[in-house]
Amino acid sequence: MIDSPRVCVQVQSVYIESQSAPHDDRYVFAYTITIRNLGRNPVQLLGRYWLITNGNGRETEVQGEGVVGEQPLIEPGNEFQYTSGAILETPMGTMQGHYVMVDQQGETFHVDIPVFRLAIPTHIH
Repeated sequence: MIDSPRVCVQVQSVYIESQSAPHDDRYVFAYTITIRNLGRNPVQLLGRYWLITNGNGRETEVQGEGVVGEQPLIEPGNEFQYTSGAILETPMGTMQGHYVMVDQQGETFHVDIPVFRLAIPTHIH
């Protein structure tokens, strides 16, 4: 029996006021993601899928290879962390999605990225 990969995803988001222009409906957010391999075998991140929803309910889908130009191999007990960003037309929104990963047997699997909030601090309730 193959030990199924155990991968944990943690997200922190922050509003980037210096790059935002609220009068132009431009709200810039950065998010830092930590991907931890809690399993016994290495796993590699091949791709990503995002569903970004702004405060008006407008959805944008984004998918592609790797993250920040990399397809990291994460050894057992190790983690990979990166920071990226999103621009919304509203002061609040959400992101969620999944990573496409592959184990050492060549089997691909998805790791869910739980929904997280993008919000300027004055809009958090």
